[in-house]
Amino acid sequence: MIMNMNDFPEQFVNRVLDDNYLGVQLLEALSENSPVAVRVNPNKNNKSWKDATKIPWSKHGLLLKERPSFTLDPHFHGGSYYPQEAGSQFIDYILRHIELPESPVFLDLCAAPGGKSSLILDFLEGKGLLISNEINKTRASVLKENLTKWGAINSIITSNNSENFSSLTEVFDCVLVDAPCSGEGMFRKDFGARKEWSESNVVMCEARQKDIVSNIWPSIKQDGYLIYSTCTFNERENENNVRWILENFQCELVNFPGIEAKCDRQNLGYYCLPNQLQTEGFYFCVLRKKESESYSFKTKGKSELTDAKDDILVKNWIGSKENLNVVKWKDYFFAIPKSHSELIKNIHQSFHTLKLGTEIGEISKKGLIPNLALAHDVSLINQTCSRISVSREEALRYLKGETFDLKANVGYHLICFENTPLGWIKHLGNRFNNLYPKEYRIRMKID
Repeated sequence: MIMNMNDFPEQFVNRVLDDNYLGVQLLEALSENSPVAVRVNPNKNNKSWKDATKIPWSKHGLLLKERPSFTLDPHFHGGSYYPQEAGSQFIDYILRHIELPESPVFLDLCAAPGGKSSLILDFLEGKGLLISNEINKTRASVLKENLTKWGAINSIITSNNSENFSSLTEVFDCVLVDAPCSGEGMFRKDFGARKEWSESNVVMCEARQKDIVSNIWPSIKQDGYLIYSTCTFNERENENNVRWILENFQCELVNFPGIEAKCDRQNLGYYCLPNQLQTEGFYFCVLRKKESESYSFKTKGKSELTDAKDDILVKNWIGSKENLNVVKWKDYFFAIPKSHSELIKNIHQSFHTLKLGTEIGEISKKGLIPNLALAHDVSLINQTCSRISVSREEALRYLKGETFDLKANVGYHLICFENTPLGWIKHLGNRFNNLYPKEYRIRMKID
């Protein structure tokens, strides 16, 4: 592909060309096609990948030779994998090379669309707890869909400003701030990012990033970690902000000798540069907190969650109950990890919560209506639940919300494609009701 300087904002081009760290090589790489990467779900790895290569720094990451139609792949809708650019998968490398307790508590503060959150859940392997937060309502809905389909009981989603987390004191062993940024690293695959870019936006993002870090700092435990990342190339939002954190908070840098990413201009963090790695633009730095806070977390009144572990409505739907608590909120049942039940209740009553563990189902006059989240949590669902295997064509029709001829006994059944659960139907004897959520249905043609 021939590079055209006019494809990029003029001020950005001038800055890159004047920066010996970046140079024309970056602009050339940003003019090429983006590599295609995915991360497979270790609990649902039912799909075979042809001609894929392993991403060296990611335990479950793969580079693909070409981009498939994710929308027309039932495995994608079943949470068997997630399309995630390779640079952001360095988070996996970081988590495997820092010192964390056996059951850590994580916060992914700016979590949508959910790739990094699902990566953290894979790392946790069912232990600990992840709170994924997204303030933007539209993006928070996408986050909820992706994490619901990934399937994990130790996952909570909130939608709050970063200021709200200043009320939490020394709660998190690790906080990931993938900070809102000017998006220079998105220029190759997102032409809209080029149009939205400006130097004034860089300055605004720099200030906003400092505010976010200041707000969440009290919530990090002593000796806990802040993973700071952006998808941009400039020093203001990256090295200079990290330097500011070091100067204003008691913390120390965490280095990763031998890492494949490039050390930044000030030897603070690391860049994934598309002219050096098969990635988009990504920057990250890890800091370890070396101070203790003296604030307190004040909850807002009595928790609305009530324990319902032995409720007859749920006992036939879930498998092992040893490490979980079943709680009821209004007319809904949720499974949450027993080890962090009190924290979850506190979060739920003090924050705007969109996802609470794994939603088992809704109470109706005729019993329990199973939720999509239960279908996707393969570690929770009772293996005796009725399953129906469908063809690829039937799977896509199901995901579009259609009905078709399907013989089965009266009652609820789990629709599966090549052992990947997709969702529920309720068979009525001569036909079935498609219970796949309307907001998640495929809208494009499947022919």
